[in-house]
Amino acid sequence: MNPNAQPSIKTQRLLLRPFQLTDAADVQALAGTKEVAATTQYIPHPYPDGYAEAWIKTHKPNYIRGYQVMYAVTLQETGELIGCIGLDFHKEHESATMGYWFGPQYWNKGYCTESVKGLVSFGFKVLKLNRIQAKHLPRNPASGKVLTKAGMTHEGTERKSTKVRGTFENMECYAILRTDLSY
Repeated sequence: MNPNAQPSIKTQRLLLRPFQLTDAADVQALAGTKEVAATTQYIPHPYPDGYAEAWIKTHKPNYIRGYQVMYAVTLQETGELIGCIGLDFHKEHESATMGYWFGPQYWNKGYCTESVKGLVSFGFKVLKLNRIQAKHLPRNPASGKVLTKAGMTHEGTERKSTKVRGTFENMECYAILRTDLSY
């Protein structure tokens, strides 16, 4: 695999591809909703102009350095951007932490589970990771259901481990090992 060229990932209905600067307006519109910001740790609301472009510009250098991989989740049929999924790498442990968000109009359609499964499979089969973990805020139980459907195990609750918009909050922790993969 070419370390400078991030590969795309195809699932049944989705194409996970590198972000392009032309995606910035869609990122701002989707991630900038109050519903998305409320369920995530880092996405601001309101979403500032120029923020998406600056964020997208970090992707290729971070991928080349081996820090992370970020994917635009798009519908194969139309190319429409519906969300984002990515991995932050912990190279010394052969593991990664997954994060994602989707526009509210794409919730409850199975897209998130499908993209998680696609990225987990890629992480184990192509990147040769040993473990992939993910966390979610307790007020977002739908994310826990997605992770469970993707084969992850709930490992516990980190009590008041993260500060979100000035308030300490719990995080629910899930993980899957390469030896657990069944798809």
